[in-house]
Amino acid sequence: MTNPVINDHSVFVFILIFTACTLLACDQVHEESGSLNSGQELLLQEEFSGYFLIGSAINQRQVIGNDSRGVPLIKKHFNTVTAENIMKWQHIHPEPGNFDFSGSDQFVEFAEANDMFIIGHTLVWHSQIPGSAFEDENGNLLDREAMIERMRKHIHTIVGRYKGRVHGWDVVNEALNQDGTLRESLWYQIIGEDYIRLAFEFAHEADPDAELYYNDYSLENPSKREGAIRLVRQLQEAGAPITGIGTQGHFHIPNPSLEEIERTIVEFSELGIDVMVTELDIDVLPPAMDYQGADVNISVELQDELNPYADGLPEYKQQELTQRYKDIFEVYLKHHEHLTRVTFWGVTDGDSWKNNWPVRGRTNYPLLFDRNGDPKPAFDAVIDVVQNVN
Repeated sequence: MTNPVINDHSVFVFILIFTACTLLACDQVHEESGSLNSGQELLLQEEFSGYFLIGSAINQRQVIGNDSRGVPLIKKHFNTVTAENIMKWQHIHPEPGNFDFSGSDQFVEFAEANDMFIIGHTLVWHSQIPGSAFEDENGNLLDREAMIERMRKHIHTIVGRYKGRVHGWDVVNEALNQDGTLRESLWYQIIGEDYIRLAFEFAHEADPDAELYYNDYSLENPSKREGAIRLVRQLQEAGAPITGIGTQGHFHIPNPSLEEIERTIVEFSELGIDVMVTELDIDVLPPAMDYQGADVNISVELQDELNPYADGLPEYKQQELTQRYKDIFEVYLKHHEHLTRVTFWGVTDGDSWKNNWPVRGRTNYPLLFDRNGDPKPAFDAVIDVVQNVN
């Protein structure tokens, strides 16, 4: 049998069919590859690599592994962690001469096991500290020298224990009033304004290689920001070993303005020390009072009108939160060369202190992960911001 004749037309048709099939196959492979890529999990710490560290404050349940929802998120998304409560004076030094390192040891071990930059919070603060810390055995207030010695021992004991392991310390927390003047706490009343300088000196003595920060809220308020700048300059002139300043970032949907957020980063960067965002969250609930700070001692009675989203966040409010996070992270990325770290104050909405402050029992939605541990639209917006920069 002879082979059929293959003319030029047949060859041409064959080539067209072959080419079309090949292109179709390539498109199918491309689509399958694209779907695989789109299905890959996006991780905060990887997306922001090269810009600044991304962190979270973590609680005791997460440290010991009892939070099966939060722990995987911490390990995947964050490369720095801050002790939310377990290193505060009332927990680690509940009474004079008695230190309890059980929680703080577990925190440091957890962070080390996951190769994280560790932040100790906080050494000297007017809040979450027993009254006995300021008193002698008879209940009388200590004099200046005795108070200095107690502070020195507290700092040397804790920082010394974690020397070379905890990388940075919030040495002094929230020492300023809203108008930028020094808060007249018992630290101030007993020792005087040089308690701040002494705290930094004691921390440096205990660990000369640790980063040492001043940390405060509402620093986007011009008066308070000016007070913080004045304080840092005074410390620098006195030779205090301050290496960084943290603006907490407890924000609301409408305020502070993006301009003030940006101005805070820029003006702090001119001090010649590290700048970081240390306690970021965005409150979506109606204000319970005119006060816009973050003083944990303030409390307001629960009322229905102050808790409007107990059954879930409406879509329009979710969109507002998403846009707010997007706008703020655009500022952070714009000035990434001035920022060393951005830390969220909590992992999921259910962990947030904003559910109980300033009104106990509210349902708030201030973070990037919901109560089930799922990423919210705000998470996607933050990722989009950094991907658009890359």
